Amino acid sequence: MSDLSTAIKQIKQMLTMQDAMNTKVSETWRENNFEWYRAIWVECAEMLDHHGWKWWKHQECDVPQVQLELVDIFHFGLALRLMKESNVDVIAQTLAEELQQSVEHTDFKLALEDLASAAVTEKDFDGKSFTACMALMNMDLDELFRQYVGKNTLNFFRQDNGYKAGTYIKIWNGKEDNEVLADLVTSLDSSDENFQTNVYQGLQAAYPA
Repeated sequence: MSDLSTAIKQIKQMLTMQDAMNTKVSETWRENNFEWYRAIWVECAEMLDHHGWKWWKHQECDVPQVQLELVDIFHFGLALRLMKESNVDVIAQTLAEELQQSVEHTDFKLALEDLASAAVTEKDFDGKSFTACMALMNMDLDELFRQYVGKNTLNFFRQDNGYKAGTYIKIWNGKEDNEVLADLVTSLDSSDENFQTNVYQGLQAAYPA
């Protein structure tokens, strides 16, 4: 687990990246009032299927996929916080403290329902229940940071290579781009200050176009 100062630094970088990604999709994203909270609860439902909840059939938890869904939710959570507070330092401090709280939940499904409930009823991102979900999937802030930077960079790469126009190639030599990304970020040092650039260059080198 990162100490508080490292956590704040990581979260500030992710907030900057989130703002840049949102701006790339729409320069007026702050005025558009997109329903980020809705994206959160929809992702929660999808995540529950990857975790397993059906008592009438055998299911196994797909931990890597659940972690990936948590990363997607964090994108939306960051966007929500940026919509509600203009001071990045304030957001980073608050989120860092929330993500270092002790975990009360022992059942992932209940923690996830709390996260979804806050999104539906309060239109908010509940850092406390998100922290519980992470902990119950063996995911700390360092791992969240590594996967977030990777996925955000892939989103940028997609936009730069025709995602909006429909010309982007999703399968790279028999692998989905998400799989290529997972292998790539594992091979790189996430503490390197050039981590984001290194991920982008690695994607460029692997892209089949």
